[in-house]
Amino acid sequence: MDFNADFDLMKIKAKLQKKSPMPVDVKNRFAVMIPLIKRKGEIHLLFEKRALTLRNQPGEISFPGGRIEKNETPWEAALRETCEELLIEEKDLEIYAEGDFLVNPYAAIIYTFIGEIKKDFFEISPSSAEVESIFTVPLRFFMETEPKTYTINLKVNRSEDFPYHLIPNGENYKFKRGREEVLFYDYKGQIIWGFTAKMARRFVERISL
Repeated sequence: MDFNADFDLMKIKAKLQKKSPMPVDVKNRFAVMIPLIKRKGEIHLLFEKRALTLRNQPGEISFPGGRIEKNETPWEAALRETCEELLIEEKDLEIYAEGDFLVNPYAAIIYTFIGEIKKDFFEISPSSAEVESIFTVPLRFFMETEPKTYTINLKVNRSEDFPYHLIPNGENYKFKRGREEVLFYDYKGQIIWGFTAKMARRFVERISL
């Protein structure tokens, strides 16, 4: 069958309208839950300390969450990962809304969702394969406490086989360099830092506006 230009343009239009915009060069997509839970009538945020046996970031403090699987929405991934890690059922969790998302310098995007755990804290027994322990921090702590902020510089590591002869100014080309803001909260010796601290701060900013 012969295809004319108009038909080809219609096919392009149809394909584009079926696709949702995605960030370029993002290799990994994650979704996390910012879980709210009431303790003694006060709103807390729940955190996990990752299992020491995990290959990635063992022992670090994070929100429940993980990689988004194929054909899974970020919402579905956040719900699934939270239930799997905390060993709770979907009926124990109500997602309020999607929060802001974070694109990190390591080709990954992290979606956030805010929800409520409708279960007593002491009834939660998380998966030992993924979680070392869980703890909570009063929401008022984040509303009253500014995190300590540090900056690290992200430099370009020039490789010898890069084709400098193909770009203007060759090896003298001025590649952009990045800066990463790193936040730290210290709550009774529990260090909440990095992307988790950024997501906690952004959540508090959203509800404080």
